[in-house]
Amino acid sequence: MIVIVGPTASGKTDLAAALAERLGGEVLCADSRQVYRALDAATAKPPAELRARVPHHLVDVADPAEAYDAGRFAREAAAALALIRGRGKVPIVCGGTGLYVRALIEGLTSLPPRDPAVRARLAALAEREGWNSLHARLALADPSAAASIPAANTQRVMRALEVLELTGRPISEHWAEGRSGGGKPSAVLRLDLPPHALRENIDRRTRAMWPALLAEVRALVPARFRGDEPGFTSLGYRSALTVTAGIMNPEQGLAEMLRATNAYAKRQRTWFRTQIDAIAVDASDGPESILQRALRALEDIREAATA
Repeated sequence: MIVIVGPTASGKTDLAAALAERLGGEVLCADSRQVYRALDAATAKPPAELRARVPHHLVDVADPAEAYDAGRFAREAAAALALIRGRGKVPIVCGGTGLYVRALIEGLTSLPPRDPAVRARLAALAEREGWNSLHARLALADPSAAASIPAANTQRVMRALEVLELTGRPISEHWAEGRSGGGKPSAVLRLDLPPHALRENIDRRTRAMWPALLAEVRALVPARFRGDEPGFTSLGYRSALTVTAGIMNPEQGLAEMLRATNAYAKRQRTWFRTQIDAIAVDASDGPESILQRALRALEDIREAATA
């Protein structure tokens, strides 16, 4: 199993597909946004022509109204890995959702299942007082968890408060107790770019996404969805929703999406550098150069293992 991680817009999708074609592999996407059907414009899913060439797993497996978490990902990823290996292929895990990658390679903390009654009560509280008030509650009860969970990540804020209510213990204590499951990868490669280069990539990609994102949101809300479903917490969708609701103009919405995406990428860079043991691969130029560096890194790992 080869794992490729890195911030958004760093080139993970292209590298994973190129390695799959070179090594005889299939790609398993570890991305909490690409799991959602119908949300295509801003989730950077592998293009259809790429998926026709290289099998990709765990893309378009959930409805936007469904909650999708690391536990479900770990279960479905284990099944996908068994299929890939059963075909004699190399699993290549590719994604920017750190918790999903960690769940796959390190295992999961034992936590209680979701409780609809608790979640409904927390959602009603957020409706009355705002989601920031829930994050403030978490900061008082579990400062360690609040520091690692952005206030905008409403699903994780809710989950942390839910676990606290169900167990009487902060979720950070559960995290510290260790994990079960997981599987050691052959290699973990981390794509690195200088901050200015990453910002340029994000700016270019976000501006290209924006018109299609507005069109997608107008087609989906309110015709099929309300816009407050879990899938619509994906980067950019809230910005687009404020524009389609007439709260912001398109230029303001785009600026907000750019700010949010750059902030997210910064958090990803920090997380992958400090939380996952990985080999750094320079991703500051074209896909072919990145592929060659990745292949050299894999060869170095192979040689070290057989020395």
